[in-house]
This record gives sequence, C-alpha cells and structure tokens, in this order.
Amino acid sequence: MIDLHTHSTASDGTLTPAELVRAAAAAGLDVVALTDHDTTAGWAPAVAALPPGLTLVRGAELSCRWYGAQPSIPLHLLAYLFDPTEPELVAELTRVRLARELRGERIVELLRADGIDVTWTEIRDNAQGGTVGRPHIAQALIRAGLVATTTEAFAPEWLGERYRLPKDDIDVFTAVRLIRQAGGVPVFAHPRASRRGRIVPDELIVELAAAGLVGLEADHEDHSPAEREHVRRLAAELGLLITGSSDFHGTHKTVRLGAFTTSRDSYERIVAAARGVTPIASERA
Repeated sequence: MIDLHTHSTASDGTLTPAELVRAAAAAGLDVVALTDHDTTAGWAPAVAALPPGLTLVRGAELSCRWYGAQPSIPLHLLAYLFDPTEPELVAELTRVRLARELRGERIVELLRADGIDVTWTEIRDNAQGGTVGRPHIAQALIRAGLVATTTEAFAPEWLGERYRLPKDDIDVFTAVRLIRQAGGVPVFAHPRASRRGRIVPDELIVELAAAGLVGLEADHEDHSPAEREHVRRLAAELGLLITGSSDFHGTHKTVRLGAFTTSRDSYERIVAAARGVTPIASERA
C-alpha cells in the first residue's frame, strides 16, 4: 500500500511528522510520502521516527499558479525526492512561506476589525512551528465557538470568501523547471477537483507534460469517478504516470491514510526518475 500525499504539522496537518509516520505504519501502509505545503521541515523528524517496515518518500506540495488564464488559476504540484538544498528552489519556497505568513496576519487583522476575538500569537503558537495557513485560522475559529468544523470555517461567509485574501504562488511552469532542476519528480495534484471550484484545462496539462511534468494524481477524494477516469485517459494519452493518495491532513479532513493508493509500477517509475534524494526504508523488526 502506497500513499503519496500527506501533511503534518510542518504545514497544515494535525499530526507531527513523527506521529504521521507511526500512523501510516499502523494503517498498514508500506510507503508514505510526506508532502507538506512549501516546506521540507518535517523530513528530518519523520526520518528519525520511521517505524520498522515503512518506506518514507520525502516531498512537498508546492503552491503554484497558472497565469495563462484570466483570472489566474491556483493549483498544486507534488514534488517528490528533490534535493532540498537546491538554491533556486529553496529561495522560491522561502518566498512563498513568508507570503503565506503575511497573508495569515492580514486575515487575522480583518477578523479582529469585525470584532472576532482571535489573535495572531495564538494561531502561530498552535501551528507548532509549521507555516501558518488558513486551516490554522479555521482552528482558531473553532476554538472560539464561531464554527463547528474546518469545512464550516471555509464557507463563503468565513475564510472561503469574506475573509479570503490572495497569496503569492510560484508560476507553475517555473515550479516544474525547479523541481526537475533539483532532481525531483513533479506530479500534478488533484487536477480535476471541480469540488474545489476550479477545473484545470487539459491544454495546460499538455503544455506541462512537454515542460517536464511526470504524472497526474487521479485517485483523490475530491475527484468524482468520472473525473478520475478523465485524468487516467489524459495521462495515458500523454505518457504520464498516475498516482492515488489520501491527501491526509489528520482531523482537518475526514479522509484516512491509505484511502486512495498508488500502484507499485507508478511508484517505481517515480523512484527511477528521481535524481535528488532517495526513499528511506526502515528495516523490518
């Protein structure tokens, strides 16, 4: 069982990296990828806590944007097994994380201006050192008794629209180039997730494949069966590999580790294509 998309407290998950790898092993996974948003901060603690029999794929989920549409379209790229010291990629990830933090502070200011009693200090402290995003602000709204769930916090009257601000992202073609430059393997995350309010045009996928994209995430909780089949057909036409994964966030989402998985063949193709770092396997007891 191979799950190639999970998050920890290094970004917007609710389990620490150590807790995440232990939970992955308990869920029966053989391989898990740690793909926190725009950061590799969880890699070292995940490696240190790796349970026997589990293989860790080190990665990240990059916040990207396609500027070829009006308005521009936000999207995510999963980057696997890249060199975390590659200077140009490090600089871009640092810039994006800083922009995310500044946006978070501005959202809190808007909330407080409307008399909502949340503080940036509280939100930052509860992020436990991870990059603060809207899910952390959602948790503050839950603690304040203003909403009951993360889903409710992302409704239009809250963080979905009224208190939503734009953030800086990486141009998606630049992101593909930087991932490949760092020896990594770029895979498009949930490209047909209409439930998220946007559909990525097939024409963009075609252009990205020509630019170095390696795969598409087909099996994902935000894809309907028809959308999964569409992604599979497109991947076959373009010679891209396909993945499946949980996009696990802990209590922020109801989906469980291993809810969707990646085939052994696709996993082996990712490993073979990587030139940055290698998967880390913990010996079985």
